[in-house]
Amino acid sequence: MVKEIMGKRGVSTLCNNLLKKLTRDDFLSGCRRVVAPDFVKRGTSSFHTLTSSNQTPQLCQKHQSSQVCHLPQLDVPDVPADLFKGMSTEFPCLTRNKMTGPEPEYDKIVSGFKSLHYQHPFEMKYNKARLPELHVAYETWGKLNESKSNAVLIQAGLSASSHAKSHRGNVRPGWWEKFVGPGCAVDTDEFFIICPNNLGSCYGTTGPSSINPLTGKPYATTFPLVSVDDMVKANFLLLDALGIDKLHACVGSSLGGMLSLMAAAEFPERVGRIISISSCAQSHPSSIAMRYLQRKTIMCDPHWNKGHYYDGPYPKVGMKLAREIATMTYRSGPEWDQRFSRNKIDPNGANTLCPTFTIESYLEHQGESFSTKYDPNSLLYISKAMDLFDMAEGYGSLKKGLSRVKCPVMVVGVQTDILFPIWQQRELAKVLQESGNLGVTFYELNSLFGHDTFLLDINGVGAAVKGFLETNLKSLGIDFVNKETMQENMHSRERIFF
Repeated sequence: MVKEIMGKRGVSTLCNNLLKKLTRDDFLSGCRRVVAPDFVKRGTSSFHTLTSSNQTPQLCQKHQSSQVCHLPQLDVPDVPADLFKGMSTEFPCLTRNKMTGPEPEYDKIVSGFKSLHYQHPFEMKYNKARLPELHVAYETWGKLNESKSNAVLIQAGLSASSHAKSHRGNVRPGWWEKFVGPGCAVDTDEFFIICPNNLGSCYGTTGPSSINPLTGKPYATTFPLVSVDDMVKANFLLLDALGIDKLHACVGSSLGGMLSLMAAAEFPERVGRIISISSCAQSHPSSIAMRYLQRKTIMCDPHWNKGHYYDGPYPKVGMKLAREIATMTYRSGPEWDQRFSRNKIDPNGANTLCPTFTIESYLEHQGESFSTKYDPNSLLYISKAMDLFDMAEGYGSLKKGLSRVKCPVMVVGVQTDILFPIWQQRELAKVLQESGNLGVTFYELNSLFGHDTFLLDINGVGAAVKGFLETNLKSLGIDFVNKETMQENMHSRERIFF
């Protein structure tokens, strides 16, 4: 057969004729080329021989601690090495999908939280939807004073839990561990600190993975669409239950910044001041596009099963890819240039289509480590709520929408933030001032860490937060409940920066 084809010119013609010959002779009938699983010796051929042409190979199989995905590929025939030498069609990086433990148990990922059980229907913003009941998970630190005037509400980001700081009930470090505590940015010696888990999440507050009491099954994608307004409303039900009429402050980063802004707008008489870090007044197209891609990778995973995967295979591949995309927006190019540059995983190794550079390995690690820590449906719902966030909605303009915020505001932005670019924080501070808020403080940080600066920069973010929380604003004549009195005390100054 090879001799018959040798008269043809060109490698391309050689390969095409080989395939035609093999197909015509029915030589490949019943054979499928697949990626060699981990337990097959690297470099050896691997085929599935099917007993029937209608039989479909199983794409994923579990083997010990690994999940092996068999991906059908074009079979490459053996040809003389002096005419063609290509690359192996085995891609171990695609099957390197080690399970990081048992399937996720969302209600047990974080322990030591308290829970509010609201035993009444909870009305939602969109589509006239309602929940039959509501659970809100939360954790607290510090002591509430007699006047209940020292409460600070920490609003969590997209995938964060109520566990901002370690405590006796859960000694694991919290997601804002170094920012909360005695003498820290949010001082537990001064304030009573509350951190709730967001509505729609999977860490104790009602979300898609929660059991619908009317059906006895997880809500899955029957769960109503969530808005930032709904999250704020749920958090203030918690404050009602705790007997807190007015907060000293709302503090939040990213989604938490949106929540803080909305809290001040919806409950102006109950919020003393707010801090919005790396956030915005309305989501812009670039961030919407990035979150859309994350959702699409999950929803295109066949195991997602329209959101009903809780009693079946888990959509890990989609979740892993979603996190890898997200990680690209969380850090900055300058940081990656310093950390990774163009360094290779194996400088002496052969180049293949699998990861070559350390930055690729970093993204893969981030995706792998997060993929089973968070409910994919929760990511869909909460990221969509962020996309829909718009302080101008229902008010005709951003200026009118922000005019509802009567309390002092500190806006913090980071120059290297890709997800929430610095111009959004500049715009937020500017429009707040133009809407009549005379107590706007704006900080612009030059940090390498991009959007994740709020989790890492204790000096920049921590110092700004501590100063704003502990400044006696009344001594500066700032009283936003009575704007006329404030303007008199300002002695005709247009605004205060401190």
